[in-house]
Amino acid sequence: MVLAGGEGRRLLPLTRDRSKPAVPFGGRYRVIDFVLSNLVNSGIDRIYVLTQYKAQSLIEHLQRAWIRMNGRDSFLVAVPAQMQIGSSWYCGTANAVHQNLHLLERCATEVIAVFGSDHIYKMNVEQMVDFHLMRDSAVTIAAMPVPIEEASSFGVIQVDTQSRIVGFQEKPSDPTPIPGQEDMALVSMGNYLFDPTVLREALIRDADISTSANDFGRDILPDLLGSVPMFAYDFRRNRIPNERESERAYWRDIGSIDAYYDANLDLKNVQPRLNLYNWDWPIRTASFADPPAKFVFDENERRGMAVQSILAGGSIIAGGYVKDSVIGRNVFVDAGATVVDSILQDNVTIGAGAEIVRAVIDKNAQIPAGCKVTPAVDPQVPGSLITASGITVVPRAALPPEHASAREY
Repeated sequence: MVLAGGEGRRLLPLTRDRSKPAVPFGGRYRVIDFVLSNLVNSGIDRIYVLTQYKAQSLIEHLQRAWIRMNGRDSFLVAVPAQMQIGSSWYCGTANAVHQNLHLLERCATEVIAVFGSDHIYKMNVEQMVDFHLMRDSAVTIAAMPVPIEEASSFGVIQVDTQSRIVGFQEKPSDPTPIPGQEDMALVSMGNYLFDPTVLREALIRDADISTSANDFGRDILPDLLGSVPMFAYDFRRNRIPNERESERAYWRDIGSIDAYYDANLDLKNVQPRLNLYNWDWPIRTASFADPPAKFVFDENERRGMAVQSILAGGSIIAGGYVKDSVIGRNVFVDAGATVVDSILQDNVTIGAGAEIVRAVIDKNAQIPAGCKVTPAVDPQVPGSLITASGITVVPRAALPPEHASAREY
């Protein structure tokens, strides 16, 4: 069960028209592609994706990228909120799974995975399942250490020497540190494995509590603590085939514009923490009939150039200059334009002589000739905003620019 109904308010305006799992990432992916790729690469191919908030873009992406998984014994199905139990939509992560218990009852399975869909990481889930079964665990939570000052944004876990969970705090104001590491706390990654019977009984019990927030972190996990075997799986022990030491235990919560920006721009580094070029662990996504990226003109000092950047198919650098940036599909950078330290989503047009610095420009946006989108000036595009760290965000436009043939979602 993949929870994909997140609203992602801190990512506005990127989530103005789409849910957080549908936000583009890395030039050609969506955020949800990472959890789905991890599951499929791990041999887990019976997947329900629970959607809710502004799900159209997400559902269309699932249909395009993942529809091939559609059989009796392997499938990936988008499940919108349907008021299966009562007259309410999904009212919390636990309630979302509770409303779909009938789907789980169709699958005879030893373990049920309940994973979030708004983080960027690579994980061999099979290794976590092996740990879960070896410990005869009823609930296993994927966990990793983070700096203590960041832990208040997560569920904080306390464990004994055998990794058995002995305490749980949901987004505490004063997180409990790891014993012997006062500057670090062990936090939940939002990825859980459950014994099916334990999960079913816990969800039914929680649904009868009128004061419950119907949330795994706030309600289900604390309620189970001490009554069933619960263990923390240390994500640092997870291994992906053919990965470098520097790539291990990479996990990013991209819930804010700054975190999203940093995770994207890491990809263009010579040795990024997240390696998209490991063919032994591919990140799967939608395929398009895009032409190759193109760099044109080398005359009269008009030269299309990109340095230390990622460019997706169909993009044309027509005499412009791109550096340290992530460029999506069918992007057009006109003569004399400069794009530095920026993220351009699909179908963006940068007009001649425009200057783009430290910006995130969402799909279909057209930046006029000579326009400046930089931290040094107020946004010159309606609806834009500048974060406290100086990142300008230009919202998605309604239609692709005229030069782009693509009209996809």
